[in-house]
Amino acid sequence: MTVVEAYVGRKKLNPPDDSSKLHSEVLSLINEGIAQNTTGNIFVPKDGGETEVSGSPTEKAILSWALKLGMNFELIRSSTKIIHVFPFNSEKKRGGVAVKLADSGVHIHWKGAAEIVLGTCTQYLDSDGHRQSIEEEKAFFKKAIDDMAAQSLRCVAIAYRSYESDKIPSKEEDLDQWTLPEHELVLVAIVGIKDPCRPGVKEAVRLCTEAGVKVRMVTGDNPQTAKAIALECGILVSTEDAVEPNVIEGKTFRQFSEKEREEVAKKITVMGRSSPNDKLLLVQALRKGGEVVAVTGDGTNDAPALHEVCIFLGCTVFRLKISKIKYVT
Repeated sequence: MTVVEAYVGRKKLNPPDDSSKLHSEVLSLINEGIAQNTTGNIFVPKDGGETEVSGSPTEKAILSWALKLGMNFELIRSSTKIIHVFPFNSEKKRGGVAVKLADSGVHIHWKGAAEIVLGTCTQYLDSDGHRQSIEEEKAFFKKAIDDMAAQSLRCVAIAYRSYESDKIPSKEEDLDQWTLPEHELVLVAIVGIKDPCRPGVKEAVRLCTEAGVKVRMVTGDNPQTAKAIALECGILVSTEDAVEPNVIEGKTFRQFSEKEREEVAKKITVMGRSSPNDKLLLVQALRKGGEVVAVTGDGTNDAPALHEVCIFLGCTVFRLKISKIKYVT
């Protein structure tokens, strides 16, 4: 996965790692937000060897982009201190951190699904480092996100806000219960990450379809991104198919009654912006409708859905352990 498009303020960076026209304050906030608000890591060998970037594919893509912008990962991590973390949440589609700066100031950094983070912003940082009201520009940013999603890019937004240090709980037990502020944010950047259809996927989908197996895609991605990827992989045959109820959002599906879900589930091909619980509801609805359901998943979040299915398609011992259901290779 690679960052192939990037917006800072209203400016589209071309190429996406061109930092020459960005104010130093903008670069500092981008780098600080990425270096501290990540589950990934960067290792720079002291002998001058190749830099190693680790983490999830999305984290690696964003960290690699920041490195090209000039981020000094170790310096940022050592000069600022994380005081509270809100881990990425598959329901909220974002994660955040509170960071104490060298001057004792505090920054709250958020990163996640672009349209969701955008909805929490009241300002944006332009490429010259000035804060601007976002109200009149939201249509611009939404279009930028939609355009990237239509190219099957995963869209991630980075935002921050300053915060008063005296409002942060001083006792550890109180800090554990503290809710990280998530509104009145300042949009810093939006990136589009290319996640190409893996070799063999399109052929596998074709073989399943010819064998009478209906392939459905359930993802946390933006519905537009999900739709574009499904078309690329052959899960959706044409753009004419890429409409409701073939393509649906998780929040729409979960609001249906149990009986309505059973009816709609038969028609669904792609479910975007879904949570692990939405996948579970889909599996349950299909099984109640008499379908034999197979599911594949890549993490513990998928465990509830995996427990409900007839067949689990996977390839690791870890997945087998969390599923404890029929294992098919």
